[in-house]
Amino acid sequence: MKNNYRILAINPGSTSTKMAVYENGKELLRTNIEHSANELAVFPRIGDQYDMRKSGILSYLQASNMPVSTIDAIASRGAPLPPIKGGAYLINEKMAERIRVRPYIEHASNLAVLIGFDLSKEWNIPAYIYDGISTDELSDISRISGMPSIPRKSLVHTLNMKAVCRKVALKWNRDYETITAIVAHLGGGITLSIHQNGKMIDVVSDDEGPFSPERAGRVPCNQLIIECYSGQYDLQTMKKMSRGRGGLVAHLNTNSALEVEKKIKEGDEKAKLIYEAMAYQVAKSIGELATVVEGKVDGIILTGGIAYSNTITDWITKRVRFIAPVEIIPGENELESLALGVERVLLGKEDAHTYDLE
Repeated sequence: MKNNYRILAINPGSTSTKMAVYENGKELLRTNIEHSANELAVFPRIGDQYDMRKSGILSYLQASNMPVSTIDAIASRGAPLPPIKGGAYLINEKMAERIRVRPYIEHASNLAVLIGFDLSKEWNIPAYIYDGISTDELSDISRISGMPSIPRKSLVHTLNMKAVCRKVALKWNRDYETITAIVAHLGGGITLSIHQNGKMIDVVSDDEGPFSPERAGRVPCNQLIIECYSGQYDLQTMKKMSRGRGGLVAHLNTNSALEVEKKIKEGDEKAKLIYEAMAYQVAKSIGELATVVEGKVDGIILTGGIAYSNTITDWITKRVRFIAPVEIIPGENELESLALGVERVLLGKEDAHTYDLE
């Protein structure tokens, strides 16, 4: 067995394609290909972005003089699937077919699996997902909704959430399994989770919580039903209004937090109100999750790309610091976490699951 592996990590987000190459846990190269709202608007569905995203990955590898023949495995961000276990899964035909033909939801990480699977065949190397979005560790009581046919599901930024929990636990000289923490991932989509005893026991997904740069989040159900049956919109338009053209895009015609903050500095009061409302809703969801453990929270972690914004993190912190201390870990460790997880599989330290769900 080799002890030296080179791994390509792929993480398409709603507004960017992040990728990196790691060897022995060390980053050899990294890039973040940004996609503007106007660039993405020409694609009716996320799946239509496949060629653009794959081409960007291959072009970057070529420009970086990284021969694909030196890559041993691919680590793709885990796409939404029926509930799965934590850890690694080999991307097989059944997983790719499920995402291609019957995607669980429209999500940019669907592209990671499809691109990873196709490149694995072209390059004759394995491709994996790790700590996928559909990792399900919810408590039984948290699954119940008011409609028996629509149970609550675990669809959040699992990979980064677990990674930052482990990082904060290390900072506190504790193990992940011993802390109780609430994590808010602030990116193109915003999701939250609460972790206790090494499990993610409840979540706030991107369709039942705060709006984000391009997602509508939780909206009044009765009004939404009326809109759906008004005759003004078809199914795909409504889906796009919820994911892709909601949130900051709907209110301010941009998915860029930097652009919104620029507007605020220039005195745009509407931009300030909408931006602060996003932070306000994140704080409300943090408070919601604190009740799950009767307020016994060791810490609150703000992470994701928008956590680089002092404006947003200050607005959130002032509303939630009465619950627990706030840790800010901006950005995401997803590429590194993907690569390290797959490396453990290649080294024989961890077994990969086989995907066999329909």
